[in-house]
Amino acid sequence: MKILHLSAAQKWGGGENHLENLCHELKEEIENTVFCVAGGMLHERLKEKEVRVIPAPLANKMDPRFFLKLSRICKKEQFDLLHIHDSTALTLAVMADHFTDLPTFILSKKTSFPIRPRRRTLFKYNYPKIRSILCVSEATKQISSKTLSRNERLKVIYHGTRLDNKSEKSPFSLRNRYNIPKEAVLIGNIGNHIEAKHLETFIKTAHQLVNVKQRKDFYFLQIGNFSKRTAALLEMVKEYNLEKHLSFTGYIPEASAFIPQFDIMLITSENEGIPQVIYESFYYNIPVVSTNVGGIPEVIENKINGLLSEAYDHKGIGENLLFLIENPQVIPNFAKISREKLFKHFTSKIMAEKTLKEYKKATNGRYH
Repeated sequence: MKILHLSAAQKWGGGENHLENLCHELKEEIENTVFCVAGGMLHERLKEKEVRVIPAPLANKMDPRFFLKLSRICKKEQFDLLHIHDSTALTLAVMADHFTDLPTFILSKKTSFPIRPRRRTLFKYNYPKIRSILCVSEATKQISSKTLSRNERLKVIYHGTRLDNKSEKSPFSLRNRYNIPKEAVLIGNIGNHIEAKHLETFIKTAHQLVNVKQRKDFYFLQIGNFSKRTAALLEMVKEYNLEKHLSFTGYIPEASAFIPQFDIMLITSENEGIPQVIYESFYYNIPVVSTNVGGIPEVIENKINGLLSEAYDHKGIGENLLFLIENPQVIPNFAKISREKLFKHFTSKIMAEKTLKEYKKATNGRYH
């Protein structure tokens, strides 16, 4: 079976990690080709992998060079399916389909943002060539069903994480590089500087513990791509006088390899599908404190295998962090339950097997 994966992402994030994992897990059963943004982080990363990559320029979300090249490639080659990995890629695929008869679509919906009931948006999400929409969580499925037609297309497939590429060795020590005392409690976060991650709450939580609670033994470290939002976040750190207790590192390759150095993984998002770092934290036995948003409560049960607070509740999040540090005896049980869940439900191998079944359905049983 020949699958063309379509991505319009410029930067690296959980969605791109999912695409890479999917190609890796299905390399024996599928002939994978990735059509992506020339010079983007996905393109640069896959150059080093055993995946065929076709790059195309994308200066804006409607760049004709991208969708016209996609048309030519699909006309030239007989792909069985087009797996679309983000909203912008869907827009470009619909445009390309007007020039060449593209193969059947499968769409991955990786966030729990509501689909806006605008005519153009509904047109592309209800496009007749979409055979199934693979939702990252039940929450994503429920939110999508409110505005879409043909809801039988909506399927839930959790992304999971790879088990064969994990290492306890990190490229360097975070504590050494960022001058974090050995005895400090290291609170980590991994995510790009986008609105959904709501890193303002991350900063306010640090302020609550370091300045209000006077816990000078806490240090907060955030790893992820900077954006136009970063300047305001850095200004906020200065405003709260947190320069000695909070650092933004920017993008670091293979960021999940640093999770074992964290004492706690902290997620302060206002909206999520399910962040990949939760699965990674489960693998490394690192406890997770998070906001109760999107699909997160589908994998973390409050006080069973992690601690949840409402979005924006930096005081409640701070109390949960303090509880874990002051009651370390609960952490091994949290970790045990989380790891069992991971191996039973949330590996990339399980994700790939379920995705392959959807590929076979979409090709009307031509492949068995």
